[in-house]
Amino acid sequence: MVRSYDPDRPVAPEVRDLILSNALHAPSAGFSQGWAFLVIEEPQDRARFWRRTTDPDGVPDAWLRGMQTAPLLIVCLSHKDAYLDRYARPDKGWADRDEARWPVPYWDIDTGFAAMLMMLTVVDQELASCFFGVPPAQIPGVLEEFGVPDGYTPVGVVSVGYGVADRRSGSLKAGRKPLSDVVHMGHWGEHHAS
Repeated sequence: MVRSYDPDRPVAPEVRDLILSNALHAPSAGFSQGWAFLVIEEPQDRARFWRRTTDPDGVPDAWLRGMQTAPLLIVCLSHKDAYLDRYARPDKGWADRDEARWPVPYWDIDTGFAAMLMMLTVVDQELASCFFGVPPAQIPGVLEEFGVPDGYTPVGVVSVGYGVADRRSGSLKAGRKPLSDVVHMGHWGEHHAS
């Protein structure tokens, strides 16, 4: 993921639209498609977003200074009610709309899948991106600032632009775990030979 962008190179509208269009092909439980995408690309709108998500009295750190250079932000929002409504239909039969029927919040997972398709499209278009979250305490302010209706939850934000030299995250020093640590073949503890 890239955390610093060329602020003087906007993302072309046709590329932005391709990124968004490809997101619509993400898996969706019951074809509920309970997602929405808030596109923030005008400089004044990006400034509003950063004002609502950061400490106005704080000094931006290197991460924030870099992220604020992204010319395109896409807030990925999930809509739980779309899933509860979809599964209350006769072909699914969960008329009670009981959230307890769901082993995990697929509305958030599917929105994450859509974000991943955006990021893959960004790579295909030779751009850069980063997925990051909105601080929980700041979510109500962001939703209010941009007129997002009740029932939508920001799962994360995809920043997009032309990447510039970036300081590598210190987290990368740990390296990727090998397959043998994370893959279990047929039974937990039976590791993948790598």
